Amino acid sequence: MSFYPDAYIRFLAEFHGTRDYFECHELLEDYWKEHPGSDSGLWHGLIQIAVGQYHLRRGNREGARKMLRSAWERLRREDLGQAGLDGPALLARLDDAAGRLEAGEPLPYLSWTLPIADDSLLEAAREECARLEADWCAGGEPAAAIVHRHRLRDRSEVILARRESIERRRPGVSPE
Repeated sequence: MSFYPDAYIRFLAEFHGTRDYFECHELLEDYWKEHPGSDSGLWHGLIQIAVGQYHLRRGNREGARKMLRSAWERLRREDLGQAGLDGPALLARLDDAAGRLEAGEPLPYLSWTLPIADDSLLEAAREECARLEADWCAGGEPAAAIVHRHRLRDRSEVILARRESIERRRPGVSPE
């Protein structure tokens, strides 16, 4: 992949800068939905890594295990390489983390650094990170608003859509 989507560059900037894994998920999910069939396994797998990190940071080991193992199963070395990442290194890290969680071993949350192999992608992601006024790979814990973001977002549209879907599936309700 010689062209990297803006959403992917922003994903990398958020992943390594703000460590807002929820935002990482949202960015790539929006892109994935807007471009169905376009490297869907890649985008889905990267989303799962972000969600796995989100769960691990919040102490949800089972959620982290499921996401990281699923990402390991979904991602392909070739796709990761085309996305400017070191596929073997990332897959090994995913397998190790998921395996440790599956074995019940301690796996404390640590901010991950995705192994970016393409220097131009790394430069673009660092520039985006600076634009976000975040420090690339800085340590420290983000604000509670980032750590617990799923609790703080407005879900009224999602709740309404689910309710409407349930209503449409009820017997005797005709489709519009």
